Parts: sequence; C-alpha cells; structure tokens
Amino acid sequence: MIFHILTIFPEFFRGPLEHGVVAKARESGVLDIRVHNLRDWTYDRHKTVDDRPFGGGEGMLLKPEPVFEGVEAILPHRGAAAQVVLLSAQGRLFDQGLARSWSGLSELLLICGRYEGVDERVSEHLVDDEVSIGDFVLSGGELAAAVMVDVVARLLPGVLGNEASRVWESFSAEGHGRGLLDCPQYTRPAEFRGWKVPEVLLSGHHGEIRKWRRQAAEEKTARMRPDLLRGGNE
Repeated sequence: MIFHILTIFPEFFRGPLEHGVVAKARESGVLDIRVHNLRDWTYDRHKTVDDRPFGGGEGMLLKPEPVFEGVEAILPHRGAAAQVVLLSAQGRLFDQGLARSWSGLSELLLICGRYEGVDERVSEHLVDDEVSIGDFVLSGGELAAAVMVDVVARLLPGVLGNEASRVWESFSAEGHGRGLLDCPQYTRPAEFRGWKVPEVLLSGHHGEIRKWRRQAAEEKTARMRPDLLRGGNE
C-alpha cells in the first residue's frame, strides 16, 4: 500500500513515521509512505499556499490551485483502489471501520489542512472523503495524518508479529464483538501490592477465560464508553 501525504511541513514526518509498527511496515515493503511538499505546486517567489477568505473572517485559507495541481500530479489516474482524503475538523470521525476499509486500498492520499481551513472547492470537487480524528481543532492535519497511518499500517498483512492480536483489541469487528473495548489485561506478578489478578485467568480453563473476557469487555465499555453500546461506533 502507498500512503501519500500532502503537507506544507514535510519535515514533520521525519520522526513519527520512523518508529514502531509503521517503520516495520515500511522496512518490510508492505507500506510505502511518500511525503509531498504542497509548495512544490506554487509558482510565485514566496511559494504562497494561502490567502484571505472572501467575505471577511479570521485566519487564512489554503488556496485551491496548489492542492488541485498537487493531487492531480501525485495521482494522475485515480481509480477505485486509490482515494484522496482531506483532513479537517469538519470531516466525519475516523474510526477502526474506516481504517479497515482504507487498508484494502492500493493508494491513499491525505491532504493536511492548515490555517483556518481549505477552500471549499477542494472538498466539493477533488476529494473522496473529509475526515477528522476527533471533535477538537488541531493546528494542522499533520498529527492526524500520522495517527491514521499508524492505525492503518497495523492492519496490513504481515505487519504485526501476532496477527491474532488485532482480532482481540478495542473496536475490532471480530474478537469480543463490534463496538466493544478490549477487556482488562494482566501480566506477572500475579499479585502486586495486594492487588491480585482475577483467578479465572490463572485457571488454564480457556472456555471460562473467554467468557470472563467477554463479560469484562462489556463492563469496561459500559463504564468507559457507554456511547459504543448505544451504537455510537456504527
């Protein structure tokens, strides 16, 4: 899979994408990440990518010309297996289900918004989707892009050392069930400062352990994210 990232701060990605699962995916050849500088598609000596909004208002907007030209140069022949996504606070929420659908693409281009936003014609006429990582405002889409790359990378075949680990984790469509958080996890020592690991986990009875984990996942989800039990992650 090829991830393209279109940004005015390409140097930002020298750190976040060079460690852990993402680095492993790149080294194995499963994932190719190509970071593109939006200013490469500007033609004035100041390499201007933003301008004031029509009608007045606070802040500056990314101009449509460099964004359109950049996307069209990076993906000149877009097909169903290649998508373009604008990262913005106005987009629909990114979740594990969307990550799974992206993991089946051959190419994905993420446009990192900046300033007050992006000219609306980008959203209306260029991108396939507009996505946000949460109900808050970031200074730009770079942090969101790094998060999305990490989430998708670990879903690609051969990236995780134990493929089953992504089945039994939060928000998995398999494992504990769609919409549930992962169950509580424990490791050695079996007793720490008087707090003991649940006896069932030490029993070796796999059927009972599965039942306990399912129940514990439901209880933790009800406590931490009750919205998921109401269908908030559908």
